[in-house]
Amino acid sequence: MYGTKTALAKVTAATSSTGVAARDVVAKVVSVSLDQHKENKLLTKYLLLIFGFIAAAMFIYRVIYALVHYMRTVTSLQNEKQRYYAREDSRISWMKRNLFYAPIIRKRHNREMQISTAVSVGTLPTRLQLLVIAGYFATNVVFCLVDIQYHSNFATAAAQLRSRSGALSIINMVPLFLLAGRNNPLIPLLRIPFDTLNLLHRWLGRIVVLEALMHTLAFLLMVATTKGWSAAFETIISHQHLMFGFIATITFLVIGLLSISPLRHALYETFKIVHVIAAAVAIMGVWYHLKLLKLPQIVYLYSVVALWAIDRLVRVLRVIYHNMGHGGTKTLVEALPGNACRVTVTMARGWHFKPGQHAYLYFPSIGFWQSHPFSVAWSGEIDSPDSDKLDLKQRDVLATHKTSMSFVIRGRTGVTAKLNKKAVESTNGRYITSCLVEGPYGGLYQMHSYGTVMLFAGGVGVTQAVPHLRDLVAGYANGTVAARKVVLVWIIKSPEHLEWIRPWMTEILAMEKRREVLRIMLFISRPRSAKEVHSPSATVQMFPGRPNIDTLLGIEMENQVGTLGVTVCGPGALSDEVRRAVRQRQYQGSIEFVEEAFSW
Repeated sequence: MYGTKTALAKVTAATSSTGVAARDVVAKVVSVSLDQHKENKLLTKYLLLIFGFIAAAMFIYRVIYALVHYMRTVTSLQNEKQRYYAREDSRISWMKRNLFYAPIIRKRHNREMQISTAVSVGTLPTRLQLLVIAGYFATNVVFCLVDIQYHSNFATAAAQLRSRSGALSIINMVPLFLLAGRNNPLIPLLRIPFDTLNLLHRWLGRIVVLEALMHTLAFLLMVATTKGWSAAFETIISHQHLMFGFIATITFLVIGLLSISPLRHALYETFKIVHVIAAAVAIMGVWYHLKLLKLPQIVYLYSVVALWAIDRLVRVLRVIYHNMGHGGTKTLVEALPGNACRVTVTMARGWHFKPGQHAYLYFPSIGFWQSHPFSVAWSGEIDSPDSDKLDLKQRDVLATHKTSMSFVIRGRTGVTAKLNKKAVESTNGRYITSCLVEGPYGGLYQMHSYGTVMLFAGGVGVTQAVPHLRDLVAGYANGTVAARKVVLVWIIKSPEHLEWIRPWMTEILAMEKRREVLRIMLFISRPRSAKEVHSPSATVQMFPGRPNIDTLLGIEMENQVGTLGVTVCGPGALSDEVRRAVRQRQYQGSIEFVEEAFSW
């Protein structure tokens, strides 16, 4: 870390109690840092420019992507065949197959790597994500090590390394906290899903931890080489600014260790609380470390604190606005087969809905401080939360200002298990409770520009597909979307799981011109008997077993209308299989892939 003459004088004077040698070492550290001031400042600016360049490149890509989709939608409204958009450029197909949609090796991406049934080590990034992460990581390594005077004495080189790593660690905290927020402005601006930014946040955190650790170790090694390790730690304890910096480093290290996937997944609720508290302690430590030395990098810390405070404030305001006043929110919880429940929230105020959105739910009576994200399966206008009908007025199908939202929640552990258990034990399997909704978030991808749409869903992942079905069928009837063929492929274990979305599918199946555009294919993976599997009509078919994803894609591409848009939401194994099939079909026509996932 670099400093000023005032900082040098303060450090030199303060070290008198630990001996002349220790004082000389500390003074030497700061004096070297003064020489490195301009170079460190330049490198930190370069690092911010690199981050900005990546964001700018993504913004340009997303603008072009949005324009292409808009033009494709507009020019396809009166075009039934859309042959031009069914063809794909071979160069674009190569990029999709080998970069945009490609996992690192083979087909594994979203399927978790399990050490045991209780221990998971997380998922693997795509090749594009890996390139971005590896490139940024390598840049930080180069910036830490470049132009260090290795030929001079150890103390000088270590002082330079300490100065450089400290400066880079602080500058990386700005994008680290930016990407951590649910209200991150980069999400709507760059149209990058929170799942991807969460991955980048975790790797930026690891970079910050490693650079902070390098910063501290370099100082300790300098003192230890002349006076020993006991004197090194005594020096830290004897100086307030060093002590605060050391506390920050230890706290960063604790955050890094607790963020390891097996620990994070096993104790997620505890991890979230500890994570927030530890981050606050680390920021406090860095703040006083910089303030006592009067270092100019404290300006970047203002940005860090502001980003954290603004995100928390916006979250609180969202909760207050959507849930308070007008009688507040009212929530109906209904038990469903398959260890699931349907949660319908009547909002205090209307909200703007788009397919693909999710919201965070707080259940004060179960876990006040806990919030979990769930896909919004349905939205509409309802009169009472305990009404038997969750009706959607036909004239409001395309309206965006809604007053209710519904979710299907599987009972697993923690809050979801308690919620489901209470519903099962209630009279008639339903009860009214209090719930606070934070959102909506997401809804970055709409399917309006695709002539052919295939939505793959596994289990409760169908909640992501249902709003798209309603949106596309209504758009087809009104002539506002390019879609001419919409296919839902839903894999469930038992026919009783159909009850999860029964009221909403009844509404969709009754919509105007639904038979002309929508087909539903239900695959029952574990039927109890052959009698359970029967097709109600030609447009709603049921099959035993699991689908052959590649075959289904091939059938649709034989008579493809326009660009084929494929979405998937469900278990990681299903997502990876759909991804693999889309990649294999890249050169056979225009086909695009969207994966709805939420990693944590």
